[in-house]
Amino acid sequence: MVSPAEKLAQSLEKLQHLQDAGKIAIRSSDLTRIHRERLVKNGFLTEVMKGWYIPARPDLLAGESTAWYASFWSFCADYLTVRFGYDWCLSPEQSLNLHVGNRTVPQQLIVRSSAGSNNITRLPQNTSILDFNGALPPKADIEQVEQLNLIRLPSALISCSPNYFRNNSTDARAALAMISDASEILPLLLEGGHTIIAGRLAGGFRNIGRDRIADDILKTMKGADFDCREENPFVNTPSITFGRTDRSPYVNRVKLIWNDMRVPILETFPKPPGLPQNIDNYLEQVQEIYVTDAYHSLSIEGYRVSRELIEKVRLGSWNPDADEKDREHRDALAARGYWQAYQAVRQSLKRVLAGENAGLVADEEHGDWFRELFGPSVTAGILRPADLAGYRSGQVYIRHSIHVPPNVEAVRDMMPTFFELLQDEPEPEVRAVLGHFVFVYIHPYMDGNGRTGRFMMNLMLGSGGYPWTVIPVERRADYLSSLETASTKHDIAPFAKFLAELVQKSIEGNPEAK
Repeated sequence: MVSPAEKLAQSLEKLQHLQDAGKIAIRSSDLTRIHRERLVKNGFLTEVMKGWYIPARPDLLAGESTAWYASFWSFCADYLTVRFGYDWCLSPEQSLNLHVGNRTVPQQLIVRSSAGSNNITRLPQNTSILDFNGALPPKADIEQVEQLNLIRLPSALISCSPNYFRNNSTDARAALAMISDASEILPLLLEGGHTIIAGRLAGGFRNIGRDRIADDILKTMKGADFDCREENPFVNTPSITFGRTDRSPYVNRVKLIWNDMRVPILETFPKPPGLPQNIDNYLEQVQEIYVTDAYHSLSIEGYRVSRELIEKVRLGSWNPDADEKDREHRDALAARGYWQAYQAVRQSLKRVLAGENAGLVADEEHGDWFRELFGPSVTAGILRPADLAGYRSGQVYIRHSIHVPPNVEAVRDMMPTFFELLQDEPEPEVRAVLGHFVFVYIHPYMDGNGRTGRFMMNLMLGSGGYPWTVIPVERRADYLSSLETASTKHDIAPFAKFLAELVQKSIEGNPEAK
């Protein structure tokens, strides 16, 4: 007689075969009813809509959004291909978002197909697909990226709504910066007689400092007897410009995000107290707050740690062999790693308080913090030594977030730019807020990004003489919500206000920082 465990194993093998074939959107017909029902019952498969499923993890709670957000783009690509074959493409606006690396899950994905029915397909977590009935662009203007049919960049810039430049200015500027020469876009403008659009794009290129492209568009359109008038499609002009070689959308998006978010931070944050005169006293206060900081920071990450455990780890009296339960063992390893990383950050802070550039120190030593954070887990055999090698080598997703961190290649581009921005930023409050936010936005590690981001924040706070500030676990919801708003809506104000309130309380509780 076959045991229930053996039956489940057989069903899991069927699911594995589908996944090995690259299937994310699994149809009812892909599995027998018995295998499908068994996998659903045991939490390895979850229903998206009638007849369609995605793989899931049984350890996640019912209604958990992570599996859906992680599967969204692949599911939509599979689902749309089954429905329409190759007769579909994403909207110009969504195509542009993906061209510049913005993979935030949209509330509604707009798709064009000649077989579309102008209907809305409801999906989990209040997301949906609108299949709009309409003719597709010529085949030459469509390209497939990760199985998604996108309108090519030049054609998408011509086809997108004027509102896109106002409402999605960061992505629109990053998309324009990917065009290196007017010849990439002029044939489409001339063939279509797009005089108004040509004027809008010329104004957009001039807005980002690409005057040569703007002038070439206007001269060529005029030479072809088109009356073309330049119009700036953006509501403001950034303080940064892009040269002809600055084509990486990931690098440009980081620069634009930083530029756009500086002002709200400066308007919100208390003025920096200035570097402390007594460095040893400042570092002693940082050490005194360790237990409180570790408790709240680890609790935010979901570790079940007590102040008693943290104190045992700090004193070196914790014995991992005494922990019988795997969960308790992992929590204790996390606490030990936090203690080691905290000491490494204090050494970095000592350099900053002595007057060294905070961005440079963070660039040189953040890898040390990460290695200390997870060193105990390597020693215990839970992680491999290779896991401490550096930035992640695979895609990562954030629980409950529609923000999808950039891919591996983008991380390698964005992190050097991030540290350059930190080094060049003159205001410590901007370094503190964006040092935390941009780090977790990029999410360069497979794990530990939140803890490292908070270390980054406090190192930058120290560069302005602000006291070390703890983010309390009781305000976890506000903290994560404000980060989500910054990541998905590019509105840093709620996060800046949240941190400013905590920093102000820290200053009031620390007379020497006033």
